[in-house]
Amino acid sequence: MRNYLCFLLLLALATSCMTKRELVYMQSQQFKENSPTLVPTVHKLYKLQSNDVLSIKVLSLQPEMSELFNITNPTNAFGVADQGSMYLSGYSVDEEGNIELPTLGKLKVSGLTTSETQELIQRNLNKYITNSTVVVKLISFKISVLGEVRNPGYFYVYNEQANLFEGLSLAGDLTQGANRHNVKLIRQTPGGSEVVLLDLTAADVVQSPYYYLMPNDVIYVEPRQTQLRRDNLIVLNAVFGAVSTAALLLNFLR
Repeated sequence: MRNYLCFLLLLALATSCMTKRELVYMQSQQFKENSPTLVPTVHKLYKLQSNDVLSIKVLSLQPEMSELFNITNPTNAFGVADQGSMYLSGYSVDEEGNIELPTLGKLKVSGLTTSETQELIQRNLNKYITNSTVVVKLISFKISVLGEVRNPGYFYVYNEQANLFEGLSLAGDLTQGANRHNVKLIRQTPGGSEVVLLDLTAADVVQSPYYYLMPNDVIYVEPRQTQLRRDNLIVLNAVFGAVSTAALLLNFLR
């Protein structure tokens, strides 16, 4: 029994050892204290697709006209509109890539950025309302974070330039059992789903074209191999403990 306990102790120490290199993000010798390092990044503006939902607000000196376009969102007791009501009352991009606005009719917006969509609506609105201002926001920017994070789930993003680390921070950051070398990002495109593996410990992760998040991205964080060994050890320890207890009881009864 003593040898068995020593074996379990040694096995636990061997499988639970964790080094700094396995935990630190963006490791590089070029990063030095009090010395900023410029790392170029690539950010592609998101192009609207079918099923996106937009918030469109029109401001003008003719409130009776601008109110035709402004949908009033139901609010809670604190006067704040929740995401569900905003989604239901927003302007949806249909299968043909159009949105339909009062008076203006259908406008083709798929393939445009939110800024380009705002300019398109503004040009068409100027025919009916003078000195108006159009504000367009994407309200269906949602990501899902799964795996070895503290708070897995889906999150709405209110920043069109949100990056990978911001997405992980929404989920409470990675656990110690997370594999930072192999984070999987799944992105929906018109041609299908793209799957890419990202190494968070690499300094050039910020230069990846997948560093900035897009709507409907899914981030999956795999567990480390040592974490799996540790979990298996707990199960084996419970099984061996039960077997040892049964053997002692049987020996006592004999």
